[in-house]
Amino acid sequence: MSMTRFLLVAALAAVACTPVEGRRYQRKELQKSLTKLEKPGVEVGEFRLTRVVDGDTVWVDGLDASLRLLGIDAEETFKNEADRRAVETDWEGYLKAKRGTSKRPVKIASPLGEQAKAWGKTFFEGIEKVRIERDHPAEIRDVYNRYLAYVVANKNGKLLVYNVELVRAGMSPYFPKYGNSRRYHADFIKAQDEAKAAQRGIWAPGARHAPDYAEREAWWTARGNFVDEFRKEGEGKANYIDITHWDSLKAIEDQVGKEVKILGTVQDVSTGTKGPARVELARSRSSGFPLIFFDRDVLGTSGLYEWKGEYIVVTGTPTFYTSKKTGKKQLQIQIDRASQIKLSPIPGLIAPMVPTVTNHP
Repeated sequence: MSMTRFLLVAALAAVACTPVEGRRYQRKELQKSLTKLEKPGVEVGEFRLTRVVDGDTVWVDGLDASLRLLGIDAEETFKNEADRRAVETDWEGYLKAKRGTSKRPVKIASPLGEQAKAWGKTFFEGIEKVRIERDHPAEIRDVYNRYLAYVVANKNGKLLVYNVELVRAGMSPYFPKYGNSRRYHADFIKAQDEAKAAQRGIWAPGARHAPDYAEREAWWTARGNFVDEFRKEGEGKANYIDITHWDSLKAIEDQVGKEVKILGTVQDVSTGTKGPARVELARSRSSGFPLIFFDRDVLGTSGLYEWKGEYIVVTGTPTFYTSKKTGKKQLQIQIDRASQIKLSPIPGLIAPMVPTVTNHP
């Protein structure tokens, strides 16, 4: 971030609390000015902290969405009295009901979730401004439209990364489900090892928290390593594209007619009764990138039905398709062979055997 932009952000944050020409600076005007923060960059700037929602979600003034804090996944706070009562009367029954028939661990509200929120509020006591950082210049928001961020605070003259300190306190595990932290991976690992050794928070025997952290860690680590493998293989290569990046569609458009490799999670699988089957890679809650299957047997062999919500890497050639209904052009990749799909290795999920295509002269 340039010094000019940094000063602008700081000035706007200050003006938000100061009367301007007899009135307070309007929030909408502040937000309009801060739309510049949608531009890519790692160092975002300083903001006034306004609210701690829970252990891993906070709000700062001027932004139109909450911050989703990177590398952490604190347990949920209670949203209703029914859950509170269920925990108090039958903890084991509550855990069983929440898990249900899910093959994967699920998020739950728990006493540790309430403790994580309280810990966060205590951590930020007396701190008016925090510094926001990103993990990558192009990773601005998640699929729920929340800003992805590390939050750095000055506590007693020392700069601390809140995300890492929450893990050190045992209020959250290290959470590499969407990729290992580029900037603080070693710090997260060290903080988690310290919390486990001291049996803090979620690592304390007998504490009321999610009981399946060993399962969660195995799942998250497999996903994080899969993303890391893609990042390393594609370093410096324009045809390796993470579909969640803000500029991913432009990057794909630049590669139309050429082979690309795209990293993404499976958002939806739609077969319908007419036309080709369609698989969406998640970009936001309401939009995705389409993979087109004219052969449903290829879709079945690919394993994508079982990999909803999980990472895959797609190899293919992007093309434009013009919708007959809207007349609008849309980017897509046609999948003709199951071998174009690489599934992330996930504990508990068995990938189908996909025949390897060998080109003979």
